[in-house]
Amino acid sequence: MDDSKHQALDRYAPDTALTRLIRIPVRIVVLVVVLPVRMVWDLLSAAWHAFDRVLLRPLGRGLARLADTLVLTPLAWLYANVLTPLGHGAAWLLGKVGQAIARLFTTLVVAPAVALWRYVLVPVARYGVVVPVVWLYGAVLTPVGRGAAWVFGKARQGAARFLGGIWQGIAWTFGLLWQGIAWAFGLVWQGIAAIGRGLWTVVTWLVTTLLVAPACWLYRHILAPVGREIAAAVEVAWRIAGYLSRAVGRGIAWLARHLIGVPVAWFHRTVGAPVGHFVRDALRAPARRAAAEAGRVARGALATARETVRQARRDAWRALAGGAGGARSREPLGVPARTLGSTTTVPSAAQASETSLLVEKLVKQG
Repeated sequence: MDDSKHQALDRYAPDTALTRLIRIPVRIVVLVVVLPVRMVWDLLSAAWHAFDRVLLRPLGRGLARLADTLVLTPLAWLYANVLTPLGHGAAWLLGKVGQAIARLFTTLVVAPAVALWRYVLVPVARYGVVVPVVWLYGAVLTPVGRGAAWVFGKARQGAARFLGGIWQGIAWTFGLLWQGIAWAFGLVWQGIAAIGRGLWTVVTWLVTTLLVAPACWLYRHILAPVGREIAAAVEVAWRIAGYLSRAVGRGIAWLARHLIGVPVAWFHRTVGAPVGHFVRDALRAPARRAAAEAGRVARGALATARETVRQARRDAWRALAGGAGGARSREPLGVPARTLGSTTTVPSAAQASETSLLVEKLVKQG
C-alpha cells in the first residue's frame, strides 16, 4: 500500500528544477533519434500495403483459381466417379468375404470349442476337481484350521501381556529422559532466539539506513523524474514524427499522382480504352460466338453418336436374344440397311450383304 501511494504521488508530482532543466534537451534529442525511425516505419508500412494490394492478393486469387481448376476439380471428379464406386465395390466384396470367413470360423473353430468346453472340460473340472476339493476343505481343513487358530490365539494373548509390561517400563524411562532433554534444549533455544532477534534488529536498521533510504531518495528525486521525462519525450516525439512523416508521404503521393497517375490515366482514357473496345468488339466477341457455335455443334454430334450407339446396342441384343416372351420384333424383317441406288442408312436395321443382293438379281435374270 505504501509503495502504491508513493508511485501515485510521484506520477502527479509537481515539476522540479531538475525536471524543467532536462525537459527540452531530452525532447530535442529524442525527436532527432525517433524521426528517422518513424519515417522508415511509415515507408515500410506503405510499401507493404501497396505490395499486398497490387501483387499478393491478385496472385493469391489466381493461384487459388488455378489450384481449384487443375487440382480440386479433378480430384473431386476422381473421388465422386472413380474412388467412391471402387470403395463401395470393395466394401461390398470385403463384407461378403468377411461373412464367409466368419461362418467358416464359427463352423470349424467356435462350435467345436463350445462343445469341448460344455461336454468335456466343465464335467471333468466339476466332478474331478471341485467336488473333491470342497469335501477336503469341509471335512479336513476346516477343523484343523479352527484348532490351530485357538492355539495361536492363546499363545498371542500371553506374549502380548508379557511384552506390554516390558514396553510400559521402557516407555516410562524414556519419557522421563526426554522431558529432561527437552527442558535443557528449550533453555538453549530461548537464548539463541534472543540473540538472533537482537542481531536481526541491528542488521535491519543498518540496511534501512545505509541502503534503502538512499536508494528510495535516488529513485524518487532523480530516476523517476528523468524516466517520466524520457517517456513523455518519446511519446511527443513519436507524434511529431508521425505528423512529419504523413506530410512527407502526402507530398510524395501528390508528386506521384501528377507525375505518374495523371499521364497513365490519360493514356488509359485516350489509347488503352479505345484499343480494348476495338479488340473486344472486333476479335473477342466473334471468337466467343464461334466457340459457342462449335460447342453446340460438337454437343449435337456427341448426342447423335450416343443415340446411334445405344440403338445399335439394342438391335444387337434383339438379334442375339430375340424378343421378350417369344413375341415378334417390332422392326420389319427383311428390310436392308441400305437401299439400292441410295446411301441412306437405317439405324435400326442390320446391314444386308451386297453379295446376297447380287445373287438374287442373277437368279431373277436366269
